[in-house]
Amino acid sequence: MENLISLVNKIQRACTALGDHGEATSLPTLWDSLPSIAVVGGQSSGKSSVLESVVGKDFLPRGSGIVTRRPLVLQLHKIDNGKEYAEFLHLPSQKFYDFVAVRKEISDETDRETGQTKQISSVPIHLSIYSPNVVNLTLVDLPGLTKVAVDGQSEGIVQDIENMVRAYIQKPNCIILVISPANQYLATSDAIKMSREVDPTGERTIGVLTKIDLMDKGTDAVDILEGKSYRLKFPWVGIVNRSQQDINKRVDMASARRKEREYFSTSREYKHLASRMGSEYLAKTLSKHLEGVIKSRIPGIQSLINKTLADLEAELSHLGKPISTDAGGKLLVIMDICRAFDQIYKEHLDGTRSGGDKIYHVFESQLPSALKKLQFDKQLSMENIKKLITQADGYQPHLIAPEQGYRHIIESSLVTIKAPAEASVNAVDIILKELVRKAISETMLKQFPSLRKEVERAANKSLERMKNESRKATLMLVDMECCYLTVDFFRTLPQEVEKGGNPTQSIFDRYNETYLRRIGERLNTLLLPCCES
Repeated sequence: MENLISLVNKIQRACTALGDHGEATSLPTLWDSLPSIAVVGGQSSGKSSVLESVVGKDFLPRGSGIVTRRPLVLQLHKIDNGKEYAEFLHLPSQKFYDFVAVRKEISDETDRETGQTKQISSVPIHLSIYSPNVVNLTLVDLPGLTKVAVDGQSEGIVQDIENMVRAYIQKPNCIILVISPANQYLATSDAIKMSREVDPTGERTIGVLTKIDLMDKGTDAVDILEGKSYRLKFPWVGIVNRSQQDINKRVDMASARRKEREYFSTSREYKHLASRMGSEYLAKTLSKHLEGVIKSRIPGIQSLINKTLADLEAELSHLGKPISTDAGGKLLVIMDICRAFDQIYKEHLDGTRSGGDKIYHVFESQLPSALKKLQFDKQLSMENIKKLITQADGYQPHLIAPEQGYRHIIESSLVTIKAPAEASVNAVDIILKELVRKAISETMLKQFPSLRKEVERAANKSLERMKNESRKATLMLVDMECCYLTVDFFRTLPQEVEKGGNPTQSIFDRYNETYLRRIGERLNTLLLPCCES
C-alpha cells in the first residue's frame, strides 16, 4: 500500500513537468484526478510549524507578511536507513543534505517565478524529502489566507490567494487539512469558512487545532477536539507548536515532539485525548487516509490514463507520418507551412475567410463617426478668431477678406483630424495582428511551438514597421490637406462686401464681435462638411 503514494507522487511530478498543475489553461484532468492533501490556514495560524513537525525538520521560509507565495507540493518518502536528504523537481540532479539550504532554495525558486514583487504564482514547487523518520505522504502547502496586502503587493493579492486556495480545495479528490489556532475564535477563521463553502458536510476536511498551550487560562479546546462545537467527519487533532523562543534556540524536532507528548499526557483537560493528539499522530492519520482515498480512486485514475493514451495515439495518427530529420526535409516542411499561412492570411483579408470586414468597418464607420464628433469650439471661439486674424493682418489690416486669417484658422482646425486618423491606423494594426494569430491557429504551426513563435514574431515585426510607415503617411496627408488652400477655395468664402453694400469699412469696425462671429459661423459651415465627407 505504501507504494501507492509513491506512484501518485511520480504521476504528479510528471504532470508538473508537462505543464499540468491544475490550471484551467493547461490539461487539468489527470492532475485533478489524483488525490492530494491541501494545507489551508491563515497567516500566523501555525501552518508552517505543523508541516515542519510532520517532517521533523526546519525547512520552510519564515518571516512577516505572505511568505508562501507558490504552492509547495511536499512529497515525503520513508526510507529504511541512510542519511535524510531533499530533492527539487527543478534541480533533479542535486541532493540537499542541509535543510537550511532547502529553505533558501524555496525562497530563491519562488523569486525566480514571481520576481521581487512579492506577488503570488500558481505554478507549484515540488520538494521530495527522503528520511527514515517520516511516513509516506504528500501535502500541498498553499499561501496563507490574509485580509491585508503588505508593502510591494497589489490590493488584489488578497482575492488572488483566495481564488488559488479555492481552486485547489473545491476539487472532489482534494483532502482539506484546515489549520486553525485554538487561541482565536473558530467561527471567524477564514480557512474554516472556505472549507465549509466547498465541503459543507465536512467529509473531505480534517481539522488541526494549533497553539492549544497558548489559550487563556480558564479556557480549553475540549469541546472542539471532541467534535461537540464544530463537528467534522474526522476527529480534530490538537497540536502544540514550538514557541518562537524554541525556534530561536534551535530546539530540535525530537525534543519538540517529546515536549508535545508530555503536554497532552499530563494535561488535566486533554490527557483522555492524548492518544490521538500531536504531530506524530497527525502524520500517521494523514498517510493512512491518503492511502485509502488513493486505493478507492485507482480504477478511475487507470481509466483516465488509458483514455488519455488512446486520445494521444489518435492525435498522432491524425498528424500523419513523422517529419524528415534531414535539413532539406525540414526546410521543405517549413516552406509548405509558411505558404499555407500566407494563403490563409490573404483569405482572411480578401473576404474568403472572416476578419477582413473589420478593416472596412474602421474606415466606413469608426473613422467617420470620430470625425463627426470633432468640435471646433476652441478654434472658432471669438477670442481665437480675433487673435489669429489680427496676427495675420500684422501692421496692415485686410481690405476685403482676411485671407491669411482664414488660412490660419482653417489649418489649426484641420490639425485636429490627426487624432482620429492615427487612431484608425492603430485599429487596423490591431485587426491585422489578430488575423495573424487566427491564421496561425488554422495551420500546422500550432503543432510546432518554436516555429509558430518565430513566424508570429516576424509577422508582427513587419506589421509594426508598416504601421509606423502608415502613421507617417496618414499624418502627412492631413498636413498636405491643411496646406492645400487655393485661390479658388478663398473665392468660395463670403467676402466682406454684402450685396448692395459698401466695399469700404473702417478698420476699427473690422474686429467687432458681430464681424468675428460671422467669420466663425461661415468657417464652421465649411469645416463640418469636410469632416462628414
